[in-house]
Order: sequence, then C-alpha cells, then structure tokens
Amino acid sequence: MIPAGGIALGPLTGVRLLEFAGIGPAPFCGMLFADLGAQVIRVDRPGAAGMAGSPADILGRGRRSLCLDLKKPAARELVLELVERHDALIEGFRPGVMERLELGPDPCLERNPKLVYGRMTGWGQHGPLARAAGHDINYIALTGALDAIGRREGGPVPPLNLLGDFGGGALYLAFGLCAALLEAQRSGQGQVVDVAITDGVISLLGAIHSFQAAGMWQPGRQNNTLDGGAHFYDTYECADGKWVAVGSIEPGFYRLLAEKLGVDLGPPGYETQFDRSHWPRLKEKVRQAFKTRTRSEWCRRMEGSDVCFAPVLSMEEAASHPHNHARQSLVEHEGVLQSAPAPRFGRTPGKLGRRSPSAGADSVQILHEELGLDHARISELLAQDVVRTAGNS
Repeated sequence: MIPAGGIALGPLTGVRLLEFAGIGPAPFCGMLFADLGAQVIRVDRPGAAGMAGSPADILGRGRRSLCLDLKKPAARELVLELVERHDALIEGFRPGVMERLELGPDPCLERNPKLVYGRMTGWGQHGPLARAAGHDINYIALTGALDAIGRREGGPVPPLNLLGDFGGGALYLAFGLCAALLEAQRSGQGQVVDVAITDGVISLLGAIHSFQAAGMWQPGRQNNTLDGGAHFYDTYECADGKWVAVGSIEPGFYRLLAEKLGVDLGPPGYETQFDRSHWPRLKEKVRQAFKTRTRSEWCRRMEGSDVCFAPVLSMEEAASHPHNHARQSLVEHEGVLQSAPAPRFGRTPGKLGRRSPSAGADSVQILHEELGLDHARISELLAQDVVRTAGNS
C-alpha cells in the first residue's frame, strides 16, 4: 500500500538488518538493502579504518552507525538486544570470529529464533581453506573462472573484483537473505545463510558447465565463442586507439556486421561462422576493418543497430553516455557520482539514503530509539567506553 501523500516506499521497507562493519561484499549487500528501503544499522568497532563518514564511501550509504567495543560484555549484550529486534544480520569475518565474540549464530538465534543470520566469506564456513586468508582473485582462481578470462598469449586477467566479491559474493548474500526472510515468514524460524564466494562463482559458471557437458567448450583461453576466441564476439581497436565491443552471434546480426564492416565474413551458421578453423583468418579481417575508422565513426555506423555493438567506454565516459544518462543509471549525490538504486520497481522504487555515517555517528540515537535506554544509562556506557560516538570512536 502506498502511504498517505502518495510517497511509495522501497520494496524492503519494514525489513530491519543489522550489519557488522567490514569491507567489500558485505557492505555492498547492506547498501542494496538500504537502497530498497530496509532499515540498516551498521555495528562499527573503535578505531576501524576506512572512508566511513565520507560521501565517497558509496557502499556505506543509507544506514546508521553504532560504535561498540565488542570485547566488553556490556557491548555484546547491547548487540543481542538489537538482535531481538531485527529480522536479519550480516557479517563478513573469517570463520570463528563471531563465535569468539560470543555473537555467533547460536546465541543470536537463541535470542531471536526468527533471525536470518547471513555469513559472507571467500571460502565458506567449512572446508580445508575455510580459515585461510584470501581475496577475490584467489576465490575466482579456485573456481576455474579466472583461467578462462584473458588473452591466449597473455595469461589470465583479473576482471576487477566484480566477479567474486560482488557477483558471486554480495549478490548471493542478498538473494540468500531475501529467500530466508520469505521462508521465515512462513515457518517462523530463522537460519544461517552460509555464502561463500567460491560457491557463488561456481554457480555463475552454470552455463559454461553446460557448454562443457555438451562438448561445446574447449579448454584454454580464446578458444570459444564467449571468451574472445570468435571473430564475432570480441573487442577491437579503432583508428584513434579507442576500442569497441562486438557480439554478433545470431545469423542476422552476423550478416549485418559483415555488411557494416564492408568485408566478406562468409555465411552465418556452422559452415563458416562457428567453424573454429576459420576464426583466426576472419578475426584478422575484422581487426583490419575496425582500424580504418575512429570509434566515433563506428558508433555512428553501428550503435543502436542489430550488430550487437557498443563502444568500450571509460567509467568517466560511461557517466555521460546518452543511454546511461537517459536512464539516470548514475546520479550525483552529495557531490559524488554514483550508481542509482537497482533494480527498478514500478510501484515501490528505491532511493539513495544518507551518506555513509562516521563510526558511532548514531550511537546515542540508536540506543535511545531502538533499545529505549535513558540518558543516564547511555552516559554510563559512554563513560565505560562500551559505546563510542563519532567524536571518540
């Protein structure tokens, strides 16, 4: 229901999420929930480094901050009291850290049996590597994904940290939380959601595993349709040193690519287009053709057509491209250009919340509003350094 005044709230309005401050995928998941209307409280620890409090901390937007010294029993009790009032919790520490803080799943679910307890790690909560350090590049290496990305002659190329941290990690955490929250509404019972980046990336490779099973995927880089091996699915340099991307897989699109390039690429289909023996020769023809014009010239010739074409833009260029501008995919918020909430909802749109708070910026407000503590009790907790504010965190 749209509330009085006609202001539609985000689809996750009413969901209450407790986030333990960390880096990478867990904060991104918290941002997604906050963008879509969830109330997110971030539990910060004293002395934590980072960009918190800066408009540049895009992943930290939309939540409030409570800063606690979790080594103190009184701080842990405050967390458990908050757990009683929240639907979900997310943490991104190594296995065992939350247990050592006495805030693992058992005490939290004992206080709130309906709680969804989300755990975000690279390797998962169990397995031979569970307690080892790692980063995105290590996780995607172990899944087989990294080996398939890059040029044949140059070795594997890390795809930023998009595939592991955010694709196989944060998005699976968000999906897992939403699924478990729906189930908890029916059963009245919470559960632990164990999200490992390695699991998520292997799941993302499902289509490639299908190709392998069907004998349609060859080992090695640039030997396949989707890894830059095919002449009709790759990036090409233009006369001005800028690049374009082509994905003309379907027969009609393939014909149009040949027509707009002005070269003979042979008939579409398996006779020539998908015959790997022709790919090196045809790729050279495509490469030479694209070198005859600038990127802007090729955009005028191909962009918006069924060639399946796009210029390879820098992030600065992407912000001003007419398509991204028309959809307002990037917006300026407090002087920082950043992503708009995604996905989009017709009736309950998300919105950008406040900037990332400094650690402890909302400690007093949260203790008073969420737990009902009075001024005297809050002052006592501050004096004991159980609770910190932005000025003394």
